[in-house]
Amino acid sequence: MKTSTLLKRFVPYYRNYVGIMIMDLFCAALTTVCELVLPLILRYITNLGMNDLSALTVQTIVTIGALYFVLRIIDGMASFYMAYTGHVMGASIETDMREDAFAHLQKLSDNYFNNTKVGQIMSRITSDLFDVTEFAHHCPEEFFIAFVKTVVSFVILARINVLLTVIIFVLIPVMAVSCSYFNLQVRKAFKRQRNHIGELNARIEDSLLGNKVVRAFANEAVEIGKFNRDNQEFLKIKRQTYKYMAAFQNTIRMFDGLMYVVVIVAGGIFMIKGLIMPADLVAYTLYVTTLLSTIRRIIEFAEQFQRGMTGIERFTELMDANIDIFDEEGAVPLRDVEGEITFKHVSFEYPDDHTPVLSDINLTIKPGEKVALVGPSGGGKTTLCNLIPRFYDPTEGEILLDGQNIRNVTLESLRSNVGVVQQDVYLFSGSVYENIAYGKPGATREEVVRAAKMAGAHEFIEGLKDGYDTYVGERGVKLSGGQKQRISIARVMLRAPKLVVLDEATAALDNESEHLVAESLDKLAAGRTTLTIAHRLTTIQGADRILVLSGSRIVEEGNHETLMKQRGIYYQLYTSANMADQEAAEETGS
Repeated sequence: MKTSTLLKRFVPYYRNYVGIMIMDLFCAALTTVCELVLPLILRYITNLGMNDLSALTVQTIVTIGALYFVLRIIDGMASFYMAYTGHVMGASIETDMREDAFAHLQKLSDNYFNNTKVGQIMSRITSDLFDVTEFAHHCPEEFFIAFVKTVVSFVILARINVLLTVIIFVLIPVMAVSCSYFNLQVRKAFKRQRNHIGELNARIEDSLLGNKVVRAFANEAVEIGKFNRDNQEFLKIKRQTYKYMAAFQNTIRMFDGLMYVVVIVAGGIFMIKGLIMPADLVAYTLYVTTLLSTIRRIIEFAEQFQRGMTGIERFTELMDANIDIFDEEGAVPLRDVEGEITFKHVSFEYPDDHTPVLSDINLTIKPGEKVALVGPSGGGKTTLCNLIPRFYDPTEGEILLDGQNIRNVTLESLRSNVGVVQQDVYLFSGSVYENIAYGKPGATREEVVRAAKMAGAHEFIEGLKDGYDTYVGERGVKLSGGQKQRISIARVMLRAPKLVVLDEATAALDNESEHLVAESLDKLAAGRTTLTIAHRLTTIQGADRILVLSGSRIVEEGNHETLMKQRGIYYQLYTSANMADQEAAEETGS
């Protein structure tokens, strides 16, 4: 992205800190004045001493010294404000940007997360913004100081000797053009660094989350090898970055020396010819030194500038990720939900591969009805259920809830009325209580305990070391599969939704855990519209209606007895599952 485009996106973050920024620039001006006064003082004393030494009294020198000391005190106070309050402003802007990035992530659809590595996302909202603090503070400050020093230096130097000043200032744009190439390469190198840090984070996360699989296959060496390759690639990118930085800084030093050569040679010739006084040449040299130190500060800031711009660019890329699922204009909250769901000519395909998943689905589910979805893997069962809480939107057709198009109601009210229990349970790092209460923020402890009892989880929770305050570990690793599932059911029960989606909620459990969880699911489904995606067909024989999905369509529909009589796909799936269960039982018995 162009620097101008990125700055336009970044500048609005100063809106809440205009007062601090103005004060910071005022302090920057004060420190600049203090620095520019010194050559004038030395010039005045030198000229006075050379032209009329009797006029240079102790009182004059003490007065000038006292005045300069006062200026240095002002300079110190201004510098403290810039170093403290200015940096806090930068950190506040970084915080604002991170909050915006995280809030934006919450609005993105599953499609974004399916196609983006978590390590890259984490890098964009953490390390990529670290340099924004320095950038936000120093960018306006450094350029303001450089502008003031350059203008003032030009005016003063021009008054001393116009021709010498023109020669010096002609070299500055030449230097800028010469350095622009290396500056651009440094920017690109920093972008590659940021991208690779994201990849490195993704590699580490993938390996650590799958550490049990790694150890089970004794593949520690394989993981170390993959990590080392990525790590060495990162070193290669950094080496390239430092190469361009070194070339950039060396170019500056060469022009730096060239300017001093011009001052020494041209200034000496002008002094011989009487075009410049010795004291003026001393002051001139000091101002050139000030000018060059300013240029050096800008050059040193260039690295920080490029780091900051890289962070802003990656932040902007995240913020530009399309929000596919959002509240339509005029969306209203759901009221008095009964739980009737209607699919009208619904079709769906994933945007990245455009493979049809559902085609022309027409379906009505009555309030309180228990519907089971079965069929071969990839038939669209989970996708159909994910369309109800708008994890995705249909490619064609519409879905109605109690006669209202779900696109015309607010996402919060829609999802508050849809409870989802998945096979792969996710528990947050925290206590059992916090994980259940997540279903209804602000719930009382009595409500949490009541939900746990309804889910059949209260007894085992009480048996844990710290009861409801027991730490479950990252992703609930300290609990068994059945325990995690019952906590997730309690979480949904606490919310008391009108519609429940059970996505193969017992598929990964052993027989004993499956029985306990099944009882909890029966309680959860009571009086609610329920869609069950079934892996074990024996668990859905009591469903009011069973839908068989295959080839992106509903190919069979009816209760268990009706579908068995048809001897179609459901019959084949059911008999195959029974035969597999019998064989497993015989092997266990033998």
